[in-house]
Amino acid sequence: MKSVVVGIDVGGTNTAFGIVDKDGNFYGEGSIPTKTYPSFEDWAQSIHDAIMQTLKQQNEQIEIIGIGIGAPNGNYYNGCIENAVNLSWSGKVDVVGKIKELFGNNKLVVLTNDANAAAVGEMVYGGAKGMKDFIVITLGTGLGSGVVANNQMILGCDGNAGELGHVIIERGGRSCGCGRKGCLETYVSATGIKRTVFELLANENIPSTLRSYSFNDLTSEMIYKAAVAGDAIALKAFDETGKRLGYALADFSAFSTPEAFFLFGGLAKAGELILEPTKRYMEESTCIIYKNKIKVLLSELNDKNAAVLGAAALAWSELS
Repeated sequence: MKSVVVGIDVGGTNTAFGIVDKDGNFYGEGSIPTKTYPSFEDWAQSIHDAIMQTLKQQNEQIEIIGIGIGAPNGNYYNGCIENAVNLSWSGKVDVVGKIKELFGNNKLVVLTNDANAAAVGEMVYGGAKGMKDFIVITLGTGLGSGVVANNQMILGCDGNAGELGHVIIERGGRSCGCGRKGCLETYVSATGIKRTVFELLANENIPSTLRSYSFNDLTSEMIYKAAVAGDAIALKAFDETGKRLGYALADFSAFSTPEAFFLFGGLAKAGELILEPTKRYMEESTCIIYKNKIKVLLSELNDKNAAVLGAAALAWSELS
């Protein structure tokens, strides 16, 4: 009987999962749409059923011995998601307790912030192997971050440390789901770049294929494709997004002086369109003592699932 764990990445749009062995090999994977389940209990039952169905489809005899979960505002210390602004479940949700109830109380279940899970995945299976100091920036529906310093994940006294997406970069700026204004994720995320595009469309008299889309219909992938095709508004949106991110990374450099920043998530799949302006503006704004020392890299796991692998790696570390 082969022992495996399940890694679960709870995103604002979709929840992905993978059945993973200790070496990072997948024995099945899948996803469910997070937003379809306004009730946490319905979501939990659905993810349980999807995992068990995937398990049944495997030819090899395998046994789930642990479950690792990465989620927005996932608190490692108490096993709860707490007031996640990009999820429809309000308040404090006991994720670990419910998953144990569904899979069996004998199973190890551990929860952490989704960006922390991505950082663990990068450290164990990706480009951060051997690094003791690095930060993973996840660019999805919002902006998350996992901060590793001296080979330790920074969790803080209450498990909520490292929420760099909610550092205010413009006082009185864009409204954020957290209730404040001007948070970094309102400018740098899949949602943020859409808002930038519509501001540019309103303020610039430039022809653009993006003018034919409503806000709800437009996606960051469409903006990427328009930029590749040379659309001026799309290209300017990526430059503006890279500027905001680059300036923010310059400030974050003073916090822990990481060896590298890794960009992960849907928006990071734009590659050089987001990477080049981010690096350029970061170096432009970085304090002289940090200049030309800190790398900005794309995650080596963007074609896999760093958050799923990270959540699985977290479970394996708890089991070892």
